[in-house]
Amino acid sequence: MSIARLAYTVLFYLVTPLIALKLLWRALRAPAYAQRWGERWGFIDQQPEAQPLIWLHAVSVGESVAAMPLVAAMRARYPQARIFITCMTPTGSQRIRAATGDDPAIGHSYTPYDSPTAIARFLRRSAPQLLIIMETELWPNTIAACAARDIPVVLANARLSARSAQGYGRLPLLVRPMLAQLSCVAAQTDADAARFSALGVGQAALQVTGNIKFDLELDAAVRDRAEHLRRRWRGPNDRPIWLVASTHAGEDSIVLAALTLIKRHIPDLLLVLTPRHPERFSSVAADCTQAGFTLHRLSQSESPAASVDILLGDTMGELMAYYGTCDIAFVGGSLVPVGGHNMIEPAAWGRPILCGPEVHNFAEVARLLEAAGAMVYCESEQTLAAEVIALVQDDRRREAMGAAALAVATANRGALARLLQALEPFELGDVSSAD
Repeated sequence: MSIARLAYTVLFYLVTPLIALKLLWRALRAPAYAQRWGERWGFIDQQPEAQPLIWLHAVSVGESVAAMPLVAAMRARYPQARIFITCMTPTGSQRIRAATGDDPAIGHSYTPYDSPTAIARFLRRSAPQLLIIMETELWPNTIAACAARDIPVVLANARLSARSAQGYGRLPLLVRPMLAQLSCVAAQTDADAARFSALGVGQAALQVTGNIKFDLELDAAVRDRAEHLRRRWRGPNDRPIWLVASTHAGEDSIVLAALTLIKRHIPDLLLVLTPRHPERFSSVAADCTQAGFTLHRLSQSESPAASVDILLGDTMGELMAYYGTCDIAFVGGSLVPVGGHNMIEPAAWGRPILCGPEVHNFAEVARLLEAAGAMVYCESEQTLAAEVIALVQDDRRREAMGAAALAVATANRGALARLLQALEPFELGDVSSAD
């Protein structure tokens, strides 16, 4: 163990009590954080079996959703292999369980913390032959433990913003050896690949495969669900619907201020507001009513009264269908320095897209959408309200933006096939399907 990783490990053990306290604090707001603590220290209900196992790590909801097409493709290509999916958050866990159902070949737990003992315990119990990490969840002890056991580590759909690269660059003695141990980095863009290269990933390990989030499939079930909700929510007067998706603390007040301005011009507009994290549902609901709006929580029923101003999306796993109901979509995490969320989802529905200026997590997607005329940046309640009003009142512009968004989503498909090709040297050829 290098001196840098030893110092990191000692520090990790020293802050372990604080990690436990943080879990307790989060459990006060979201009770799911109080459950399954053992998994976070490697105590998983899994024992090594004769079938090879692929460990797939997805941090939270966004990465879990992006991973599902990859999981399906690997299940088809390697029907005799098992897949074990880990994540960090209860919302991600719920999404994984909903997507994988009762498939006996797919296991799931929380990700073990990056301590040598927790990782060793997890690896003994799971015995993976390959680790696939979605996007940019890099942990020094996890990667080192896999390298010591000759377990290839692939960073799939990899992205690295300039801000994150700068942060990693401050710790070269820890980061460069870690990145050198990666077997493959399948980057989303040339810019991502260049940043990984500058930090120490060898050229032989780098490939640019695109963003697999563009390979989103809107199946018949989600389209039917969206149409069902759209009819219920629009009502007999065909109300316009503005969806505000995945908001974080600090954004809801801006949205509500914008709604006040919008209602002066479009009084029948319906806002569908979906906070990113379940622990914020009640506080956001209180903010809506305190701002003077009538509110209906979708966890109570999906059929609001015609006079309701705001539908609060306080259910899980429905956001994709919600995008199909709306006329205009605002993607949150972008009015505050979070980095934005997935604009590809509303683009796949052919919806005009609004967002704030903080989009570094989806910088290339945002660039493509803005260049195509499919997305507009809004920095305040005034600009946000002005864009919503203009789009509701201008059918041709709204339809043109939506068509441009769909064109971008369609033109950038194919990353999943390229990623699967990049994985071939590290996958389990001896258990592939007969085809």
